[in-house]
Amino acid sequence: MTKRHVSLPGAADAGVGEFIDYVDERLSSDESTCEVVQDVLIDLFGDREAYERWQEGGDVSPAERVRLQGYDPCNATLESEYYAEKDEDRFQRSKHLQWLWRQFDATPMADNVEFALRFRRMLADHLFAECGDDCRFFKGISFTYGHNISVGDNVVIHDDVHLDDRGQLTIGDRVSISDGVHLYSHDHDIVDQTEVKNYHTVVEDDARVTYDAMVSAGSRVGKNAVVGARAVVQGDVPAHHIAVGMPAKSVRVKPGWESVAEPLDAGGQSNKEKRRIDYDLPDDLNVFDEFQRSLTPPE
Repeated sequence: MTKRHVSLPGAADAGVGEFIDYVDERLSSDESTCEVVQDVLIDLFGDREAYERWQEGGDVSPAERVRLQGYDPCNATLESEYYAEKDEDRFQRSKHLQWLWRQFDATPMADNVEFALRFRRMLADHLFAECGDDCRFFKGISFTYGHNISVGDNVVIHDDVHLDDRGQLTIGDRVSISDGVHLYSHDHDIVDQTEVKNYHTVVEDDARVTYDAMVSAGSRVGKNAVVGARAVVQGDVPAHHIAVGMPAKSVRVKPGWESVAEPLDAGGQSNKEKRRIDYDLPDDLNVFDEFQRSLTPPE
């Protein structure tokens, strides 16, 4: 069953379009991204009066001050900010845009599907490495950085999906990512969990990753393949295969594609080391081990 077209009433649609164009133009200009994000969030949360009172030296409570300061992404920290190997120059702008995306999702307007899809689609053009046409991004999507994500045309990513682009993440054309999916591009060493390896994870054209599934770092979900609900992909899923389970295994070929698909026993192999992304850390980087454990086995 296909979808039906839904539209906002004329005046509401015009208001949404004007607002999105306004934010898009400011983000495309030479204006400070921090200032743009702060300004947009103040108005989206209806806090303009309190903000101006604060700026003019008026009385604000400690809670109000923290809230008002928090609209500025330069006053916020994200988990990915602590990652030693991040590209500092690229991260600064993507952090600001990611803050706008996340805070927008906390507003009541984020539940207005027509408005929210269009707003996030505009943000994706500024945040992702690439974003194709007619993509739809639903509520609660999170990223590591955002700038290591490439998305093709006519992609739909549903609620509460995590797109880990600590390494690199490529999503092809017409891909469907269902609610609660996690796509990973980094792994931790099993002995020293502070040692991180980054990979290129790929979901090819026309693939579908269904509810609560997980695709591990360096995996490839082949063209027109399906990953079943709550499956855990730890290797490659060949094109046109349906893979289910923990770990995911190919159980059948999509009907009609048998003549071009690989045999079922071809699925599941890991090629992640071919997709490893090496990185170097600056010699003067001040790093720390948050766990402070001894890694020496007992005698």
